[in-house]
Amino acid sequence: MDEALLRSLTPTVIGVLVRRGADFAAAEDAVQDALIEAVGRWPDDPPRDPQGWLVTVAWRKFLDATRAETSRRQREERVEEEPAPEPGAAVDDTLQLYFLCAHPSLTPASAVALTLRAVGGLTTRQIAQAYLVPEATMAQRISRAKKTVSGVRFTRTGDFTTVLRVLYLVFNEGYSGDVDLAAEAIRLTRQLAVRTHDEEVAGLLALMLLHHARRAARTGPDGSLVPLAEQDRSLWNTRLITEGVDILQTALTGDRLGEFQAQAAIAALHADAQTAEETDWVQIVEWYDELVRLTGSPVARLNRAVAVGEADGARAGLAALAELDPALPRYSAVAAYLHERDGDPATAARLYAEAARAAASVPERDHLTRQAARLNVRLRG
Repeated sequence: MDEALLRSLTPTVIGVLVRRGADFAAAEDAVQDALIEAVGRWPDDPPRDPQGWLVTVAWRKFLDATRAETSRRQREERVEEEPAPEPGAAVDDTLQLYFLCAHPSLTPASAVALTLRAVGGLTTRQIAQAYLVPEATMAQRISRAKKTVSGVRFTRTGDFTTVLRVLYLVFNEGYSGDVDLAAEAIRLTRQLAVRTHDEEVAGLLALMLLHHARRAARTGPDGSLVPLAEQDRSLWNTRLITEGVDILQTALTGDRLGEFQAQAAIAALHADAQTAEETDWVQIVEWYDELVRLTGSPVARLNRAVAVGEADGARAGLAALAELDPALPRYSAVAAYLHERDGDPATAARLYAEAARAAASVPERDHLTRQAARLNVRLRG
């Protein structure tokens, strides 16, 4: 396999797809998928015309992705922006596809990656960011998953927990604003809740509804990010909050606590506060303790450090943060916030600027840049 040849052909093939009508990002993603296929096939069956082969395969993958995206958008158009309960709704084929992609022959991590890519409509880059791994690593994982199931008959449904993880990640990507998948994830989770009556499915649905309820307040008129503490709470959807809390309370009575129920409990405590100052941070820390116990997630530990800083003071939050890997996404942003609260604006400004350079989205980058600029103005004054 001539990797140098593949690298040299990549810009040309992307250019061909763009001239045929693909936007640059879609062309780049399609070419990446074609390169993955080339790595698997060329050693045994090298093409006579490598560039022509890549153009043909990449264009086919672009068309497949476009059709999948069109189908997804058509499904979303049938869903209201703020989904309402539909206990009698018919179950469509999409949820079944999630279960089929979570095939028993795959590891849970590979099944999640494949489902997000093939059914969820996420790019390899978005999936890699969700899993905190390099894009190349995720591309290899997806490629291996495709090879594993290439000769498998999809007659057995996959792991239930894996499907929940996929729905959770699809919702998170939609909620971030990069791709509007949140309503679709809620719709599918509602269907799953009706079919299973499982406490963790209910916890996941409650979590989605409680986060979705705050969506209108998350950005300003100019698209700028509005932190939770500064949001106009009159914009929060009280109907969705009430529904989410009711679903969560019913799930918790089953006494089978899982990570989604714990996350939903944290979201419910935020939703219950009439103002940011009334937030019950002590209870939130306790729920983060449960979440860390259940998952060991470094992201949960990072969020716990913020909660500890609110409940017990910035010094305590910084002490909790010091136990974590500084390479974690948003570590610098959390450190900046806690240092500012601890009365160290110079360090906070430096860390906000550092966090802005590593931000995963433009709104987040702009918000962190403004925070750094605000403190720098204060320091100069």
